[in-house]
Amino acid sequence: MNSTLTRALLSLVLVSAAPFAHAAAAALPQDQPKPYVQFQHADWTRDATIYQINTRQFTKEGTFKAATAQLPRLKELGVGILWLMPIHPIGEVKRKGSLGSPYAVRDFRAVNPELGTLADFKAFVERAHALGMRVIIDWVGNHTSWDNVLMTQHPDWYARDAEGKPHPTPWFNWDDIVDLNYGKPELRRYMTDAMKYWVQDVGIDGYRVDAAGLVPQDFWDNAARELRAIKPVFMLAEWESRDLHRDAFDASYAWTWWDALHDIAKGKADATRMHVYYAWNGKFYPRQAYRMLYTTNHDKNAWDGTEFESFGRAVDAAIVFSFVSEGMPLIYNGQEAGNRKRLAFFERDPIEWQASPYFDLYKKLVALKKSNSALWNGEFGAQMVQVPSNVPKQVISFVRDNGKDKVFVALNLSSKPAKATFEKAVHHGAYRDFANGQKVTVDGNSSFDMAPWSYRVLVK
Repeated sequence: MNSTLTRALLSLVLVSAAPFAHAAAAALPQDQPKPYVQFQHADWTRDATIYQINTRQFTKEGTFKAATAQLPRLKELGVGILWLMPIHPIGEVKRKGSLGSPYAVRDFRAVNPELGTLADFKAFVERAHALGMRVIIDWVGNHTSWDNVLMTQHPDWYARDAEGKPHPTPWFNWDDIVDLNYGKPELRRYMTDAMKYWVQDVGIDGYRVDAAGLVPQDFWDNAARELRAIKPVFMLAEWESRDLHRDAFDASYAWTWWDALHDIAKGKADATRMHVYYAWNGKFYPRQAYRMLYTTNHDKNAWDGTEFESFGRAVDAAIVFSFVSEGMPLIYNGQEAGNRKRLAFFERDPIEWQASPYFDLYKKLVALKKSNSALWNGEFGAQMVQVPSNVPKQVISFVRDNGKDKVFVALNLSSKPAKATFEKAVHHGAYRDFANGQKVTVDGNSSFDMAPWSYRVLVK
């Protein structure tokens, strides 16, 4: 093709494309980005750490009154949100063990007499509020015990199998419970009103919702709107899904964060395994979403083992990681005492409280999160910016900086020592070492000699 013809065709293409380029630049109103999350977080959630109470095992007595006496200690620890496992009466039909599972609820509007009275629970809530803490309770919306009051009063509200019989959640070994049918509008109203009762009449501040994804999302969307019409509440979903955050839930479980870190600690993966989680979390979830990070909880402790079993020598690094990463940290009762036993799930098995260096570690981490706004939850904190190192399979390193506060974090997530140097300059600056308070200056010549499973958290 001769050059004259080539230039002519190129001119025709450019002229033809010009109107389309101009039209694409003129954005229409519907092209404007819209916030994904359609509600505002309560102000008191911005820098909060969650503390989970397994009331049955939390004290020697296993009661609300005994737990209330421990609230000043939790105030000293610095936690902001207290999550109590289900407080309702437990089913007796097909119960597991001698005491049954707290997640087999017999009456959503009553209190388990083993834990105390409604007045005892109200006193717990009032004392927590007086100390500046909020209280949420577990809500088990997917199912009930076989002898729940609804089974007698409204048997048509239960899901039925091919033989027309009520049944447990399919495929699981949850034979002590029976599924509800959210195709029934009357059930939805009953459950919504029951949730509103505990917020409006008793004074709780929200819910941790068990198996949230097993209940239709539109139910949670409406229930959350009605709860927030009463007062600001905090909603935590035991599930991992972006869509739950749009209208209903402040926070969701970061199951995949725990799984990735567990694989690394067990030698099944290297530190780059965390990159997958952070890439997915950063692109898929909105900034407003709180992702709950933990090293253990009631399920992990009972069925998979303590944090010491799960993470071994990596446990301290994992704990620190859960506080300095993008996420909302959880402390399960007993972790601050270095609890090393699996707590029985269907029997009384009180925590063996003892002095432990983990109390001071958690106290320092909670205080750091509160004082350093770069570490706050969701959109209120700073995003993690990767700082590449020369040993990426061993060390994960990042900065969180919002212009006011800053942290530079490096964790050796491997069983071998590492001498880490870092690329870019985003991490350069003068800091205070979180571990010992010493002043540290980081520049292009800096390197960290890191022991296996160690961490450096530098605070500015």
